[in-house]
Amino acid sequence: MDPNVRKPLCAVVGAGPGVGMAVARRFGSAGYRLALVARNADAVSRSASELGSAGIEGRGFSGDAGDELSLRKAFDDIHASLGPTEVLVYNAFAFHQANPSVLQPSQLVDDFRVNVVGALISSQIVINHMKTGSRGTILFTGGGLALEPEPGASSLAIGKAAIRNLAFSLYRELAPFHIHVATVTICGYVRDGTKFSPGSIADSFFHLHQQSEGQWEREFVYQ
Repeated sequence: MDPNVRKPLCAVVGAGPGVGMAVARRFGSAGYRLALVARNADAVSRSASELGSAGIEGRGFSGDAGDELSLRKAFDDIHASLGPTEVLVYNAFAFHQANPSVLQPSQLVDDFRVNVVGALISSQIVINHMKTGSRGTILFTGGGLALEPEPGASSLAIGKAAIRNLAFSLYRELAPFHIHVATVTICGYVRDGTKFSPGSIADSFFHLHQQSEGQWEREFVYQ
């Protein structure tokens, strides 16, 4: 790459250990700059330093995926300091362990703000930049709970079903603007040393991003 040309920017919301950081490393290894967003400012700063030690350009930004003002502030800071987002990965999630018969409405609403509303807000923030550039990728971390719910994780299952629906709707809306939207539906427990290792899952995100227009998929079911 021409050193005078700025590397494209990938923003990861929910850049904690596991899938979030694995995705950041995968895109970073392909030449992307990284904007890492998480609630804990110290933790996300350490994550950015970890990427830097691996030769990946990344910066941490404090932002709460369940708080619209906090999330917008994080993206304002990202775009002011790093430029427009070309790839958005939304990986934030929250859930209360409860069967639906006892799940409190307030718990569902709180979790839904992180699991779905934050994804909607993040997407809306970056869409105009992507339309201006006539390109972009928006990827969501989905889950097998969207396909086969578990009662004990009912709030998360509802969230994963909704974010899958959101991904499909955005896919149809934004494809004419050359913006690819998709979800990686992870049908298993994420663990190192297994088929569901974060690194392997991260490859699925990058696979979707690399697809040529006209061959775009709206979902990759990782199972």
